Amino acid sequence: MENNLLIGLSRQVSLERQLDVVANNVANINTNGFKADQSLFEEYLMSGAHQDNFIGRDRRVSFVQDRATFHDLSQGPTQETHNPLDVAIDGNAFLVVQTPGGERYTRDGSLQVNSAGQLVTAGGYPVMGANGPITLQQTDHDVTISADGTITVLEGADTRIDSVRGKLRLVSFADPQKLVKDGSNLFSAAAGVAPQADTAARVKQGFIEKSNVNAVAEMSRMIEVNRAYTQVTAMLQQQSDLRKSAIEKLADVPA
Repeated sequence: MENNLLIGLSRQVSLERQLDVVANNVANINTNGFKADQSLFEEYLMSGAHQDNFIGRDRRVSFVQDRATFHDLSQGPTQETHNPLDVAIDGNAFLVVQTPGGERYTRDGSLQVNSAGQLVTAGGYPVMGANGPITLQQTDHDVTISADGTITVLEGADTRIDSVRGKLRLVSFADPQKLVKDGSNLFSAAAGVAPQADTAARVKQGFIEKSNVNAVAEMSRMIEVNRAYTQVTAMLQQQSDLRKSAIEKLADVPA
C-alpha cells in the first residue's frame, strides 16, 4: 500500500478514537461530578522510503499516532440543591465509596440513605467515613455536614445536642492522571497508586458539582472531527481514483 494511503488511514484511526472520547464527554454533560477526557496525539516517524535517491526528511514517513487520553480534573460548576445530603467538594479530593470490586473514588456528591440507613451514592455504593461506612439512625433528623466532612444529626426529640455519625473520608492522589475510569462515574486506583488523606479540601452541604464538560466546545469539536474524517476519506478516494486511472492508461498499449 502506498505511503499516502497509510498516512491517511492512520489519521482516520486517530480521528475515530477522538470521536469516541468526545461523544462520551457529550453523553455526560449532565452527569454530576463527571470529569471530561481529552486526547493526545503525536507524530510518528518511520523510514518508509527505501530508495537511496531520497534525502533528508524525504526518507521518513510521518504518521499520526493516538498516544493517550488524559483526564480533565478541573472543578466543575456547583449547583445549589438545598438537599442536606448533597455535597460538593471544593478542592482536589474525592469521596471514597465501597464497591464489590473494592474501594473506588468519585466527585459525585449526590448522596442518599438506603434502607439500612447507610449513606450511599446515587449508584447505591456505601460512602466511606474515617471509620468505615456511615450509618444514620431512623430517628435522626436535621443532618448537618460541616466543611471538614463531619456529619452530625439531632437525634429523636432532642433538639439541642448534636450526635456525630461519622466524617466523610476525603482523599487525593499525588498523580491523579493515573486514576482509571471504572464506570458508574467512579475512578479506580492502579497498582502502586495510593490515596492520601486530604485535609485541605472543603465540603459544601446542599450543593452538587456538575460535569466539567464544556457543551459548546465539545459539540464544536465533534463537528470538527467529523469534517476532518470526511476530508481524509475524500483524499483517500482521490488517490485511489488517480492510481486506478494511471494503471488503466499504462495498460493501454497502442496497437
